[in-house]
Amino acid sequence: MDPVTLGTLALLLLLALLILRVPIGFVLSTVAIIGMFIIFAWPEGRAFNPDRAVRPLTAFLGTDPFSFTKTYSFTMVPMFIALGHLAHRARFTTDMFYAIRILLPNLPGGLAIASIIGCGGFSSISGSSVACASAMGRIAVPEMLKYGYSKPLATASVAAGGTLGSLIPPSLVLVIYGIFTEQSIGMLFIAGILPGLISMLGYVLAILFWVGRYPDAAPSNFQPATRQEKWEAAMRIWPIVTISIIVVGGIYSGFLTANESAAIAVVAAVIMGFMTKRLTMNLFINAIVETAFQTSVIFVIAIGAKLLVTFVGMTGIANNLVEWTIGQDYSAMYVLFLVCLLYLILGTFLDAVGILLLTLPLTIPIIEALGFNLIWFGIIVVKLIEVGLMTPPVGMNVFVIKSVVGKEIGLVDIFKGTTVFVISDLIVLGLLIAFPIIALLLPQAMY
Repeated sequence: MDPVTLGTLALLLLLALLILRVPIGFVLSTVAIIGMFIIFAWPEGRAFNPDRAVRPLTAFLGTDPFSFTKTYSFTMVPMFIALGHLAHRARFTTDMFYAIRILLPNLPGGLAIASIIGCGGFSSISGSSVACASAMGRIAVPEMLKYGYSKPLATASVAAGGTLGSLIPPSLVLVIYGIFTEQSIGMLFIAGILPGLISMLGYVLAILFWVGRYPDAAPSNFQPATRQEKWEAAMRIWPIVTISIIVVGGIYSGFLTANESAAIAVVAAVIMGFMTKRLTMNLFINAIVETAFQTSVIFVIAIGAKLLVTFVGMTGIANNLVEWTIGQDYSAMYVLFLVCLLYLILGTFLDAVGILLLTLPLTIPIIEALGFNLIWFGIIVVKLIEVGLMTPPVGMNVFVIKSVVGKEIGLVDIFKGTTVFVISDLIVLGLLIAFPIIALLLPQAMY
């Protein structure tokens, strides 16, 4: 059978199964294994013979997944997941939100702004957008509703702030992108700093615009803090500041690799958690169990993606796609626009890791052939994924916030509130495309 035809049919089957909501790890592995079986059993120009496929396929499946998952860079995945769980269970996130609420001047929408900055702070120790939205949602949303904030503003600000976990280092999405594209994860982390800060500023400006236009959305009835309260608040955030310095400062200074900074940060979080008597042995065990579960899920998807990458390579469909794209004489920016549109569409119904592992085998060869910087493109992809985390029908962060607030607030209200933040993200995305130096300035200075 013609490999390109087989590859095309396999990708159509893959998309159909995803639309039917079949788990993505199962879909990737199944489609890849069936496809490789057919390639081995039915070479072009020869009769179909199943026996021909058994030995090479079993030999491949017996070695390749293990060789892939033992990659040293993958050790960061469980460590950064554990870091987020430990920080949440030690209530470092609670300290972050309340400290920022007190330290901020009495700005319009101050609690919503505190939620955004708090999410940014939590993102600096947790690489997961969903974990960030869940942790801050339990703290910030009830507090905003207590002070009379509108439901769309209270929920959407946390859903938007949670997306910063995909961009501000350490980011699991950037780790996986770096592994599959063979880019420096340290450089990706550093490249995410300025875009992350600009995204945070964009969200703050969006809140100020919202409250300026609809003052009733955020009543100003919060009492200014005393100097003593501000000092106490500043003292409460030292654990998160310490961990952030270890992760970001260690990598940027060159003293630590990304793996080393992750390991040291986890040890520091455990020590500070027990030292402050916030972290008990039961909470520690719960964090480790949850880390093992989430890591297993990511590894199942990653193995499926690796199998799909091998299958796509065997069919030659990626090379044909690159040759076809170059042959059409499209401008590089037009192709980039189409790729961005693909990520925006997939982001409406797939999770971040699934989108990356599904698309990278096809998009990276095209982006490379067009001469785009892969570090910069990684940041662009993450921004696109951030938009998907807030857009229907499956805005992951929106559903996380909905699960936190329960029946009190409807999905429509939350999605309505995220509109202004999606617009902010699209503006930032435009700036990153127009001025790549925003993402590349710090990596170039570092290396």
